[in-house]
This record gives sequence, C-alpha cells and structure tokens, in this order.
Amino acid sequence: MISAMTPPELPDRLSTNPKSPHYDEALLSRGVGIRFDGQEKTNVEEYCVSEGWIRVAVGKTVDRKGNPLTIKLTGKVEPYLQK
Repeated sequence: MISAMTPPELPDRLSTNPKSPHYDEALLSRGVGIRFDGQEKTNVEEYCVSEGWIRVAVGKTVDRKGNPLTIKLTGKVEPYLQK
C-alpha cells in the first residue's frame, strides 16, 4: 500500500541493511531522504510509511554481530528523492 504523499518511485518500506528483504541498492544510490514529523533525519536505517515508523541508529553502539543498535520511532514518515 502506497500513501498519497509517497512518490510512486519510492517503496512503502526501505532498509539500508543489505541482509534485509527491503534493501534496494539502486534506489539507495540515487539518494533517499526522510522527513520524520517535519524534521530531516540523516541516521535512518529503515522506514515504513504505511505503519508510520523509522528505525534510527543509537550513536556508534553496535551489537555483537557488528550491526548498529537501533530504536523505533513512530510518527509521520515522508520519504523523498534527494537532488
């Protein structure tokens, strides 16, 4: 399901983790920006527009597998292509 606010070329859900099924290298290389509750976010690891959440990295902390620790924030998610 794609929101009316989401441009048709952007998916409902996208992740920066190559192991995720929602990872899209071609799209990420074009540059995807996220506005969350009206503020620009630069540390977003994953987002979902329809469910209204983003996952952001918590500092430089990593888990035992070397992946960044993330927290889930809920609110209005607006992805866009960066110029």
